Amino acid sequence: MAKPRRVIITCAVTGAIHTPSMSPHLPITASEIADAAIGAAEAGAAIVHLHARNPVDGSPDQSPEAFAPFLGVIKQASNCVINITTGGAPTMTIEERVRPAATHKPEVASLNLGSMNFGLFGMLNRFKEFKHPWEKAYLENKDIIFRNSFKDIEYILTTCAGNNTRFEFECYDTSHLYNLKYFFDQGLVKAPLFIQTVFGLQGGIGAHPDDVLHMKRTADRLFGDNYQWSVLGAGSNQLKIAAMAAAMGGNVRVGLEDSLWAGPGRLAASNAEQVRLVRQIIESLGLEVASPDEAREMLSLKGGDQVGF
Repeated sequence: MAKPRRVIITCAVTGAIHTPSMSPHLPITASEIADAAIGAAEAGAAIVHLHARNPVDGSPDQSPEAFAPFLGVIKQASNCVINITTGGAPTMTIEERVRPAATHKPEVASLNLGSMNFGLFGMLNRFKEFKHPWEKAYLENKDIIFRNSFKDIEYILTTCAGNNTRFEFECYDTSHLYNLKYFFDQGLVKAPLFIQTVFGLQGGIGAHPDDVLHMKRTADRLFGDNYQWSVLGAGSNQLKIAAMAAAMGGNVRVGLEDSLWAGPGRLAASNAEQVRLVRQIIESLGLEVASPDEAREMLSLKGGDQVGF
């Protein structure tokens, strides 16, 4: 009898989209981020995707020094794969965004594959009161272009090339898959590619099932057997798209970076709660959750003993 397929759960524990006033459960301080990542790993996440924040006002902080306090703690307490963002926040320069991954040399770093309009203003329909002045100004900005030019992408790839860091390629639209194909054909990225298709963010592809099918078909045509597919759905789309992708042979990403919710109108009490919810879906489909070492094998990672922290 064949073994059940294993599904990699990634948990993105804080991100740079949601602001502190939106949920009391959003990790802000280094100790909260560490606890959230460790809890998610214990619940079944093989990979934790990490951003850092200013501990005073919760604003995104992409200095390597902001990551240092929690990276070592997570590594000591868990065998999970640590993934450091190079997305940072859409208001940061590419030089700022790459520094944590270049400094700390993780097994995995995220990499955005195309420039896009980036709209967070829709969240102002739900959230009206804010503790910190930066939050409302950040959210209501309708002039954000998340810049990821070919030059920017190549800069991240070449900056991290000597570290044997592999990438979570974040693709928010069909063109981003074609951009990745360009870098694949140029030999700047190598199989197995870890492609994270992102659905439901304002400015990117939508979250309709047809959008999911379209991105999967396009990736299959461009990359064949040279990639591992994963999905994330923003907001209320999180578990619906995760269920669809898991049934279609994909991997999944959850976490408070992508959604604050655990059900209609109910805030998730932790990242671990979302991991448990998606794990239940995976196991109900007769599949198994991949361990960190199984994820390392599936993605050809260098190993947790080869990082710079």
